[in-house]
Amino acid sequence: MAPIPTPQPEPQDSPEGYVGLDAPEAERRARARGWSTVRSLPPGAIVTMEYRAGRLNFEVRDGRVARAWKG
Repeated sequence: MAPIPTPQPEPQDSPEGYVGLDAPEAERRARARGWSTVRSLPPGAIVTMEYRAGRLNFEVRDGRVARAWKG
């Protein structure tokens, strides 16, 4: 049987720190800080509920991050 892969640890970075930033700048910062996946979503977007380690989600309104969360 193959070993179960161990996920990489998430960056020690608070999602709240991205709120209010310009969306492209927030995405650049998140990638530079080690987030493997950065997802920008419009308000009210329908998303799956599975948790993915290393993913940072942004809800973007008028070009700025209005909400940010892990997974």
